Amino acid sequence: MSRTDFRLARRSFTAAALALAAAWGSPAAAQALPDLKIIAPAAPGGGWDSASRMLQQTLTATGASKNVQVVNVPGAGGTVGLAQFVNTAKGDGHTLMVMGITMVGAVLTNKAPVGLDAVTPIARLTGDPLVVVVPANSPYKTLKDLAAALKADTGKVVWAGGSAGGADHILAGLVAKAAGGDATKLNYVPFSGGGEALAEMLGGRVAAGVSGYNEFESQIKAGKLRALGVSTAARMAGKDVPTLKEQGLDVELVNWRGIVAGPGITPAQKAAFSAAIEKALKSPEWAKVLTARGWDDAYLNADQFAAFLKADQARVKDVLTTIGLVK
Repeated sequence: MSRTDFRLARRSFTAAALALAAAWGSPAAAQALPDLKIIAPAAPGGGWDSASRMLQQTLTATGASKNVQVVNVPGAGGTVGLAQFVNTAKGDGHTLMVMGITMVGAVLTNKAPVGLDAVTPIARLTGDPLVVVVPANSPYKTLKDLAAALKADTGKVVWAGGSAGGADHILAGLVAKAAGGDATKLNYVPFSGGGEALAEMLGGRVAAGVSGYNEFESQIKAGKLRALGVSTAARMAGKDVPTLKEQGLDVELVNWRGIVAGPGITPAQKAAFSAAIEKALKSPEWAKVLTARGWDDAYLNADQFAAFLKADQARVKDVLTTIGLVK
């Protein structure tokens, strides 16, 4: 081989190598993560667990990731999982955690040593409509009746819902406040799941309950619970339940869920996570999940979610301060 031919061959090889390196660094190539672990900071069967496993299935079905593992780390409204995640996922380009508004409240109410400022927002995923219900034999026939009772004696109305400081608790506080009651006297009993809250309502031990609409839908359809209002901006499609707003209470809240990465990840790792998650969330497979689960598409990209999370932390802190859970 002549010197000229050798130089030409070397240039071709260098150009090919640079092109390959650029391709691997591009968002398109970053979409296929070889291995991924998703932390669900709750016990199996709950909302975060369901979101994690549905995302797991969609990531693999769309080829956004070849192998996805879900690990449950329950405790204290997700703050146990949060602390473990922040301590072990620093700079980790293969681990994500599902979280949501309940974790925002739990960090505040539990005075958690690790906060959400330590994570890297990747995307907001879904929104779960909440519903206010009462037993079928309740004296509160309408939301107006419940609001009147809350205004007259807030502490006399016993609520049932999920974790203290979570989405259900926040909504109950907002309803009491909007009704003109004393939100600092809110009488709220937290339960680990909608099934326990349902049993308390049907047993006549609590007056009203809050949970995701899907959690109570079968009992509403069976006539055992009466749905007084949903917390969304507009009525849910196919559900004959008015919103809280259209009945005179200026309250809107969605139990959103998001996904975050650990602290200290590189821009390339963040881009890879974002591309893979976006590919999954914009797929036909995910659209089917949303329909089957009754979840709303609440997708926000990494930058949008970061701004939203900052604003929502301030809003949740204000509500929890109002109802006396945060000083």
